[in-house]
Formats: sequence, structure tokens, C-alpha cells
Amino acid sequence: MGNREMNGITEHELKGELQEVSSVEQQYQEAKDYLVSLTKFGMNFGLGRIEELLKRMGNPEERLRVVHIGGTNGKGSTTMMTAEILEDAGYRVGVFTSPHLHDYRERITINGEMIPKGEVTRLIQILRPHLEELVQKGVEHPTEFEVNTAMALMYFADQKVDLVLLEVGLGGAIDSTNVVKPLISVITNVGMDHMDYLGETYEEIAGVKAGIIKAGAITVTAADRPEVLNVIRKKAQEMNSPLWVVGDDVRWEIRWSGELEQEFDLAGLRGAYNKLRLRLVGEHQVVNAATAVTVCELLKFEYGMNLERRNIYEGLRKAVWPGRLELLSLKPKVLIDGAHNVDGAHALAKALNIFQRQRLVLCLGMLGDKEREKVVDILVPLADEVIITKPNSPRSGNWEYLHELVKEKGKPVLTIEEPRLAVEEAFRRLDKEDMLCVTGSLYMIAEARQALLDVLRKG
Repeated sequence: MGNREMNGITEHELKGELQEVSSVEQQYQEAKDYLVSLTKFGMNFGLGRIEELLKRMGNPEERLRVVHIGGTNGKGSTTMMTAEILEDAGYRVGVFTSPHLHDYRERITINGEMIPKGEVTRLIQILRPHLEELVQKGVEHPTEFEVNTAMALMYFADQKVDLVLLEVGLGGAIDSTNVVKPLISVITNVGMDHMDYLGETYEEIAGVKAGIIKAGAITVTAADRPEVLNVIRKKAQEMNSPLWVVGDDVRWEIRWSGELEQEFDLAGLRGAYNKLRLRLVGEHQVVNAATAVTVCELLKFEYGMNLERRNIYEGLRKAVWPGRLELLSLKPKVLIDGAHNVDGAHALAKALNIFQRQRLVLCLGMLGDKEREKVVDILVPLADEVIITKPNSPRSGNWEYLHELVKEKGKPVLTIEEPRLAVEEAFRRLDKEDMLCVTGSLYMIAEARQALLDVLRKG
């Protein structure tokens, strides 16, 4: 056949490029499989392993300017809004968040761009020998989340980003992200979640969350429970950390709330902002937005970052966060929300008042270690019928128990194990003026979201 030329590229060169792409894909898949295999080490808290690993990597976290963001709910939304404001001002912003929805690489991004597959492969190739050496020296094997954290910090340091927004995985004091010395520590709120790890009371959980408060850093919180605020204030005083409270030092007023966006006024630390527009709906997102603006004001006035008022307006207007009160369709209305705990369920129930509908079909899947009875009490009375499904997680436990809880409420209930099949069936039950709300574990939301997008695409 010879060496034919196609659009300036020879057949031989094209084959070489295709083989190269195939090789990159294969190497990335192997790296990802290795990362996923580390889930066998479960959740193993403490900073010893991650500190030792980062030390071997030359402590990349010491070369980064970091905003550390923790809390029970709202961490992701606050992180995304802060990132959008900073990016609008022209900064390169690294974001580390979890879990992902559709692609593992969503966890590590710079200005919204996922870490390249080749970089994942390269970093795992660097890290893996050190992980094996640590085990040989008698150190416990780092967990999947610890390796992810190390990989993110290395990538951001290599890329010389201007700022890192680092989301806490679980808790605070005991989380592997707590190796950083941040400019600002953020605690969005404190609710009853992960009690088996963090404590049985608001005060105990707040104590763990407050572990990210550091000497020399500023603290911002939107927590509003008095007993939680007491714990955070005490920790901030101990660490000599200036504390700003969203709700006291910063106030807002919602002008109007619609199904696709809302508008609010904000009295910030250093100025007033009127008619801020937000595409994330629900009152709780206004609180998250106020927190993001507070962080940005502090970055400007305390740390000299070049942020203008217009960046705040534009950044908030552009911010989106898939899977959180995300409206996929208007007729019929299809809403996806990862309300995986009691506070999340309360926020969702309040937000559902915004949406006009005839009937509400609720599709619910929750992990076995959540307060399922309370979530059912909050959400099921709002529904006309309910479909129960199973999150794709080892922590699903007796997921069908939800069926019995819903049945006790006297609502029609159906159980379909596969989330894809569950949402497809739920969608079939809708008339044009009805609404479907899919909620619960983020481990279920991703699969359900993709299935619904496929259904809506087909029309």
C-alpha cells in the first residue's frame, strides 16, 4: 500500500499516533486501577502516613498557597464558587475535591480542567515505589484518599498554581488534607454525619472539624448552631486565628428565588453587593455564596490578591455544581440533588418549595450508615410516590430497609436495585407537569444523572 499521505499526515505517522494514544489510555487505566485497588485499606485516619509520604516527595504542600475548606455540607459548592471568582480575576486555581461524579480526574482540576491522564500515570509511577518502601519499613499502607491527596499536592506544586482550594475529605483534624498550612481555614457548617468516626454530638463533631484551624491563618465559618460556634470560637482563640462568622459579620437578603436562578444582596466584610445573581438555587446556596465572597474579600484585603467587585459578580453568575439541586429538564421537571444526610434533606425540602409541579416522584438511595429514618421523615411526606434504589458502594448495607420506612408513611413505593433502571422507571411515570427528584448518596447520583441525561437526549 506504500506510505500514503492523508491531509498532510502519512499513514505510517497516523498509525504511530493512534498507538501512542492507545498506550496513554492503557497506562492511565493501569494507574487508575491501582488507585482504586487502594480502597481495600479503607478509611484509616491520622497524619503519620501522609506526612511521611509527602516528606519523601520534597513536601510539595509547602510550596502552595492554600484555602482549606471543611464542613458537613456545602464544601463543594463553596469551593466551586470561590474558584470561579478567582478564575474570573485571572488566577490559576487548583481544586481538590471528592468524590467525583463521572470521571476520577474530576477530583483534581486547574481552572476547571481535569488533570491529564498522562499526569495521573506519571505521578502514580513516582509515588508507587515510595508506597512500597514505606510498607517494607513497617509503616501502614497509605489509603486511597491519602494517595489522592499527595498526588493533587504534587500536581499543583509542579504546575505552580496561584492558589489551591483544598476540600477536606472527612472531618478535619484527622483528615489527610490537614497537612497544609493554609491562608484561610473554612468551616461551612457542622451537622450530624459520619458519627461513627467524628462523634455523637454537635460539639464532638465540631471539635474534629475545627482541627483545620491553624495559627497564623484566618478562619471563616457559616456554622449557625450556638454550641458549634462556641467550639469554633474557642479553637480560633486558642490558635490566635482571627474568626469571621457568615451570618453575623456578613449578612445577606434574598431578593427572589426562581427555578433556574436566584438573586440576593450581600453586606460583606468590606462592602455591599446588590443584585448578586446565582444559578445555584436554594437558600443554603446563598449562604455558601456569602462564604465564598468572604473568603475572596479576605484574600484581597489580607493577602493582597487582585480581585475586583466585577469578579465576584461574574464568578457567582457562572458557578455551577453538577448533582446539587441541578435541574436537568423543565417539562417534566427533573431535579438531581446529593442530599445524603439530614441537613442536606432539610435544605432540599426547603428548596422543593421553589418548584411548581403537579405530582412529585421521589427516587431515593442511601448508604446504610446514614440517618435514613430522619431523611425519610423529611422528604417522603412531600412525595406522591417513591422508588428506592441501591447506591453503588460497599456501605449500602441493608439498602432495601428504606422500602419499609417509606411504606410506613403510607406512600406507594417500588424497589429497583439498579439506579439506571430506577430513574428510567421513575421518568416513565411522569406527566409534563410532574416532577422527579433523584436524591441520596453521591455514589448513586452519578449513575442516575447519566441515565437521565441519556433519556432526555433521546426525547
